[in-house]
Amino acid sequence: MEQRDWPAEYATLTAADRQAPLDPADLDRLAVAAFVLGHDDEVTALRERAHEEHLARGDVVRAIRSGFWLGFHLQKQGELARAAGWQTRIGRLVPADNPELTGLIAIADAALLMNSGDAAAALPAFEQHSASATEPDTMVLVALGRGSCLAMLGRGPEAVQALDEAMVHVTASRVGPEVAGMAYCSVIALCLDLYDIRRAQEWTQALTGWCDEQSGLVPYRGACLVHRAQILQLRGAWTEAAGAAEDACRRLSAGTVGSAWYRLGEVERRRGHYEAAERAYQTAARDGMDVQPGLALLRAAQGNPDAGIAGVERALAEDPFSPNRPMLLAARVELAITCEDRESARKASAELSELARTDAPYLQALAAYSEGAARIACGDPQGAIPSLRRAWTLWQRLEMPYEGAQTRLLVGQACRALGDVDAEQMELDGARVVFERLGAVQELTALDQLARPFDGTGLTPRELEVLRVLATGATNRGIADQLFLSERTVARHVSNIFAKLRVSSRSAATAWAYQHKLTG
Repeated sequence: MEQRDWPAEYATLTAADRQAPLDPADLDRLAVAAFVLGHDDEVTALRERAHEEHLARGDVVRAIRSGFWLGFHLQKQGELARAAGWQTRIGRLVPADNPELTGLIAIADAALLMNSGDAAAALPAFEQHSASATEPDTMVLVALGRGSCLAMLGRGPEAVQALDEAMVHVTASRVGPEVAGMAYCSVIALCLDLYDIRRAQEWTQALTGWCDEQSGLVPYRGACLVHRAQILQLRGAWTEAAGAAEDACRRLSAGTVGSAWYRLGEVERRRGHYEAAERAYQTAARDGMDVQPGLALLRAAQGNPDAGIAGVERALAEDPFSPNRPMLLAARVELAITCEDRESARKASAELSELARTDAPYLQALAAYSEGAARIACGDPQGAIPSLRRAWTLWQRLEMPYEGAQTRLLVGQACRALGDVDAEQMELDGARVVFERLGAVQELTALDQLARPFDGTGLTPRELEVLRVLATGATNRGIADQLFLSERTVARHVSNIFAKLRVSSRSAATAWAYQHKLTG
């Protein structure tokens, strides 16, 4: 696709249309520019005008194409009844001896079936026309339709192959921006549904690059905003994730906005903003979204794990084949451990391990983490560590810092149970650095509660180390360099030391250290 200055093209064509009505070809161009710039409300009227003008000039073929893209836009907007009406209208115009246009109408009809939820009926139509499509745009639409139908029917690996085929044309810049944007969002959504997080991250990066090349293009819209928020959350960019989710909440309409509110709730819960998370989950539920397991984990954080367990158990029983089942099972493990229900933790962990027998590293990491947590709860810290080490390695590869830090927290607990104080402290310090950077309030509180008092002073082993170095006259920066900590972590330790020793200065803390023979 040629690179255009979309704002300039939109401004020029809009100004020209005010002076005198544009010819139909320019109306089609303006419709594309309006779409690219996010003026979705203008696209329908422009396509309608183009269709009528093409007909008035006797150009039936172009009139059909304008009507096709109008129907395509209406379907993407969720206006299926209007889209069906336009497809019937342009269908009457198609000459019986024109297989290309007949195929175009068939593709639109198949898409309407798919978007109405009848993937089984839509799939044969897409497959029938996969060989006859000759233009890159229609070839990609057919491949996307096949992939989406296959995914809806639970045939994930085949769906991936179909979308890979579509992306060949997209990445080669052979299709228009309307098709390219939909293709990127479709492949990202499928990857997330299949828990192929690494692939979803790669396609999100590619989408961002493509958007950057298009001057003025509105990069994310609709459900793609929700997908972007999820990817940002997984990568630890929580502020940006909340912004993307809030943007999606503003842009999406009733019936589809629930997923955006749920994603916002997930981000706010991790940030410790429980009231905001509660509001987001409630709003998502009003739109028809099942808010588990997020709400259950919020209830546990609020001190009511029994309510959380009831919600997760209901969701697990409601749909045994739900794509969300791995997340529900992982939450069930966590809630069972909170309530000291070891048998339920073992049972949920075992089922999750069975579901994780796939090529998806995310599911493998989730299962390994849950198994490690269950083993610790069941008194097997030695057996937990290999699973947790494997989970941490996978989280690192997926570039998911929060989950990695959570895993290190569990490793620290296992090391404590085994009496390895040094390893415990190193794991907890490593987790703390990440939690502080993310602003994970709940986890930082849990770390403080894990800190083990030492000889009645209230100081943890790490705080004693910090105090020893502080007593040499070292600055926080010097302590951080010597103990391989962040300066922010040192500052937190120093503050805790002052509070526990009931002193208000470094000199007083140093005096305490000398008095208690902590200096060498």
